[in-house]
Amino acid sequence: MERKMNVMIVSESQSYLLVSLQSKLEQMNCRVFNLPADPNEISRVKEHIDLLFLMADENLLAQNGGLIYLKDRTVEEHIPIFVTGDEENLEAIRNGIFIHSIQREFPRPINVGEVAEHLCEYMENYGNQNKKKILVVDDSGMVLRSVEEWLGADYEIFMANSGMTAIKYLTGNRPDLILLDYEMPVVDGSQVLEMIRSDPEFSDMPIIFLTGKSDKESVQKVMALKPDGYLLKTMPPEQIRKTIAEFFEKRKAEGRY
Repeated sequence: MERKMNVMIVSESQSYLLVSLQSKLEQMNCRVFNLPADPNEISRVKEHIDLLFLMADENLLAQNGGLIYLKDRTVEEHIPIFVTGDEENLEAIRNGIFIHSIQREFPRPINVGEVAEHLCEYMENYGNQNKKKILVVDDSGMVLRSVEEWLGADYEIFMANSGMTAIKYLTGNRPDLILLDYEMPVVDGSQVLEMIRSDPEFSDMPIIFLTGKSDKESVQKVMALKPDGYLLKTMPPEQIRKTIAEFFEKRKAEGRY
């Protein structure tokens, strides 16, 4: 891999198995964050996590607040989840907070070398390190989930449900594109665009508006703000995917990526 893969191992105990897995991953050019399921400690990790590995046991399953925090972060940042444990604990993880989120389970006992190789192979084949990053900003959870479903296979999707959440996200991250809802409560899309463009670091950040209105007056109002384009929320998913792909292809041809 061209860069170090950031792996977060979450465990409530410092076992020989954990230490061995961490050592093996580090030998394979991974940066490993070994943490308990404590939201305060996990939130201090500002780097993007490529993969979450859970060491499931009764102590981990008791950390409900930490597991909920991890679930929310993995959904928001599109982080794949892997888990090891005995069958009882795997079933609890599988049918609990992380239902439908687990990429693969490794029933104990495990071969540490084989597990580490599988994790690295997964990231080389399916990882997000080479994908364009898109921040989607919309106050509708349904819209956010829909866009993630439409674009998640080809792009690394991050989501913000308000303008201020988007601004906060940008303090430590730089996406390749922002899909911005034009009509939002409190801070609307035009205000968010103005705040982003007023920052010298983000003045060239490409922004495409999302809008539900297709009448001429509304479109002219949107384009007067000089975004990099606009998408109607009512467009077919395949047309939205095509528009985004053409946008990145054009910027690549212009030497911007």
